[in-house]
Amino acid sequence: MPHASVDSPEELEELLSGRILGPDYPCLGARSVFRRDRATVVLHDDMEDPDTAAALFGQLREYIEAVDPDEGFASFIAGFRGPAVRDEKHFEAMLWNLLQRLHDVDEEPWAPEVSADPHDPHFGFSVAGTPFFIVGLHPEASREARRMPLPILVFNLHEQFEALRENGGFERMRDTIRRRDEELQGSVNPMVSDYGTASEARQYSGRQLEEGWEPPFEPDPEAVADRAGAPA
Repeated sequence: MPHASVDSPEELEELLSGRILGPDYPCLGARSVFRRDRATVVLHDDMEDPDTAAALFGQLREYIEAVDPDEGFASFIAGFRGPAVRDEKHFEAMLWNLLQRLHDVDEEPWAPEVSADPHDPHFGFSVAGTPFFIVGLHPEASREARRMPLPILVFNLHEQFEALRENGGFERMRDTIRRRDEELQGSVNPMVSDYGTASEARQYSGRQLEEGWEPPFEPDPEAVADRAGAPA
């Protein structure tokens, strides 16, 4: 997929809406976000710029304060005009480098609901004390559902998945998404797993990972220690 030139968050939102609301897009959660106008979209120039992490952190903190999960699925979506993605490993490296820098500027405690250790099956990425599941999208993705015309990170609140589990709708939605993804791609995404069975860090970039893959992320040791000392 060629890298798109996007000049504004509104243009990016329109691009994403057209793609996600198309008849074949498999993710029901993403479709709900755009049908209900629940996407908060921002656009940055360069994913690797040293100043991007601090700016993104400020935007995410504002989003956390404003979003109401009780109103239905919502997503914070950050797009990046550059750099051009060479391949899946290049995007994966940029994703984790940005998440590391985002964590490094975050002075608030890690979200107590999730582990800070990316090897832990209960890992979740914390921003300003709030846990997120992150979805990476980019032009060179091998999975059709992850292929977008510029680098994108989608931040989804863990809270909304927990609410779906509590009301009994999670398994039904999960199974439908996997069936639709198989119909689109011809195979089930080998990286998907349920929370608590394997670290969700393995799903962030969208790349099919090799055996022995190590998450390129180092949490603040205090965050890991706080989680280790928390009651089960």
